[in-house]
Amino acid sequence: MEEFISKINSNFLTEKGSVSAKCASNIALIKYWGKRDVQIPMNPSISFTLNNSYTETVLKFNPKEDEEIALKVFLDGALKEDFAPKIIQFFQRIEKYIPFLKRFEFEIHTHNTFPHSSGIASSASGMGALSLCLVELENQLGGNLKEDEKLKKASFLARLGSGSACRSIYPGLTVWGETENIEGSSDLYAVPYPHEVHENFRNFQDCILLIDEGQKEVSSTVGHGLMEGHPYAAQRFQSAEENLKKLIPILKNGDLEAFGKIVEHEALSLHAMMMTSHPYFILMKPNTLKVIEKIWEFRKNTSLPLYFTLDAGANVHLLYPEFAKEEIALFIMETLKSQYNSGKMVKDFSF
Repeated sequence: MEEFISKINSNFLTEKGSVSAKCASNIALIKYWGKRDVQIPMNPSISFTLNNSYTETVLKFNPKEDEEIALKVFLDGALKEDFAPKIIQFFQRIEKYIPFLKRFEFEIHTHNTFPHSSGIASSASGMGALSLCLVELENQLGGNLKEDEKLKKASFLARLGSGSACRSIYPGLTVWGETENIEGSSDLYAVPYPHEVHENFRNFQDCILLIDEGQKEVSSTVGHGLMEGHPYAAQRFQSAEENLKKLIPILKNGDLEAFGKIVEHEALSLHAMMMTSHPYFILMKPNTLKVIEKIWEFRKNTSLPLYFTLDAGANVHLLYPEFAKEEIALFIMETLKSQYNSGKMVKDFSF
C-alpha cells in the first residue's frame, strides 16, 4: 500500500480551484458479500460497468489554516448534510494516501443520471467519481501520476469508501478480489478483466426494473457484517470462487445459457445469505418474485436469452445480448412493466 502514498509536499498548498470527474455504476455478475478488516472482500467478484448510469462530480477546494476535515456535499444543487459523515469517514481512511485533505475546505457537487434509491449503486459511482477527482487534484498539485497509475490509485481509494466502487473506475468487465484465476487481481483495488470476451457479451444490455424505490430496510454495510459468523458463509465464499472460475471460459465461448445459469445462481445465493443470517432479513419484494417467474416463463416459451440479476435490494436487472434486444424490449413493455407498481425502468448497457 506504500505505492499509493502521495509524494507531494502538502505544506505549500495555496491554490484554490476545482476538478471534475465522471464515473459509472456497475452490476456484479459474481457477487461480493462479506468483508474483513477495512473493505477487504471475502471472495472475488466480477462486474459490468454501465454506460448511461453514472455520477458527475465537481470537487471545489479552497486553502484553509486549521487542521480539521471540512466539507459540504451538494446533490443536484441542494445541500445534503446527511451525506457529509460518510464522506468524512472516507477522508479519514484515505488521509495517509491523500495528505492534503486537511489543507483545504471542500465543496462536493454531485449529480446522478439515474434516480436516487433506484437500485443502481450510487455509492459505487459516487465514491468512484470522488476518488477520480482526488487523484486529479493530486496531479494538479504536482503528483505526476501516469494515467494507469491514476486509475489504480483511484480504485484503491474508492474501495475505502465503498467496496464495489473500486470496480467502477474501469469500463467493461472488472474484477476485484485476489484470485488465482485472474492474473494481477488484488483485494486492494480492481483490475480490468484480462481474458478474451465473446462478441455475445459486447454491448450487453441491462434494463433495471425499479420494483421498489424506497430506502432499504437493511443497509449493505449491515448485511456484509452479518456474514461474520454466518452458518453458510464458508460455502458461499467457495461457491463464488468456483462460479468465477466457470465464468471465464463462458465469457470466451459466448455460451449465453451457461452465463445465465451462473449469474442467476449468484443473485439468488446473495439473497439466500440475507434470509439465513442472524438476524435474517428479506430485501426482495413480492413483485420481484413475480418478475422473476415471468422471465423464466418467457425464456421457456421463446428460448430467448433473457436473464436476471439482483443487487442487495428488490429491483431486477434484466441482462440480455444486443442481438435479442428488440424481441426482449417488446416483452418488457408488454408484460414485465405491469408486474410492479411504478412501471419505471432504467435502460443501460456495458462495453
